[in-house]
Amino acid sequence: MTARRQGGLIYDVAMTDHDRAADRREITNALHSALERRHEVLDAIVEASDRDAAVTAIAELLGTATLGAQAVMGMSFAQLTKDARRANQNELEDLNNQLTFTLSDRPASSGETLGLRPFDGSTDSDIFAARTDEIGSAGDGSGSPAGGLDDEIASAVDRVHAEEAAWFVALEGSDKIGMVFGELIGGEVNVRIWIRPEHRKKGYGTAALRASRTEMASHFPGVPMVIRAPGVST
Repeated sequence: MTARRQGGLIYDVAMTDHDRAADRREITNALHSALERRHEVLDAIVEASDRDAAVTAIAELLGTATLGAQAVMGMSFAQLTKDARRANQNELEDLNNQLTFTLSDRPASSGETLGLRPFDGSTDSDIFAARTDEIGSAGDGSGSPAGGLDDEIASAVDRVHAEEAAWFVALEGSDKIGMVFGELIGGEVNVRIWIRPEHRKKGYGTAALRASRTEMASHFPGVPMVIRAPGVST
C-alpha cells in the first residue's frame, strides 16, 4: 500500500486522500466566499476581540468550518489580486469535480466535536471489548489473536507506564465512539484507529487521526508516526 511522509508522519494514502481533498475544498471554498464578501469579513475581524473570536465570527458569517475560517484569517494581500482569485476559483472547480461529497456529508471529519482522553483500564474495558470482539486481534498491533480481556488491558497499561504505548478513547460528548492506539515499535509509533460500526462513514476516523497527532507527538516527541489503516471503513 502506498504511503506518504509529511513532517514526521507517514500517512496511509488510501485512508486519507479523500479527506485531505475535502479539507482543501473547504479551505478553497472559504477563501472564495471571503473574497466575495471581503467587506463583511473585514468588519467581522475588526470587531473581534482576539484571533479566536475573529475565527469564530468568520466561520459563522461564511457558514464554514473552523478549518476554513482559519485559512481566511491567514490570507495575505497577494491572495486578493485578480490572478490569485482566478486561481482559487479554478482550484475550487477542480476539487468539486474530484469529490462526490461535501464536508457536511461527513460532519465529524472537521474534528470540532471529537475529543480524546487517555484509556482507563477500569472504566473503558467496555469499548475495548467491543473493538476486540469485532477485530479479533491483540491490542498491541502485532496481529496475533487477542488474549483474555483482562490480560490485554493489563499488558496495555504496562506498556503505557513504560512509555511504549499510548491508548486513547475517542469521545463525542460523553459517548465513546472509538479508540486510538499508539505503539512504539522499531523507532516508530504505529497509530491505529478503530471506530464503532454505527459511527463510521461520518468522518470520525479522520477527526481521531487529527486529534492523535498532537497527543502522539506529546507522548513520543520526535518519533515518526505511521498511520495504519484499519480493516474497516471509518
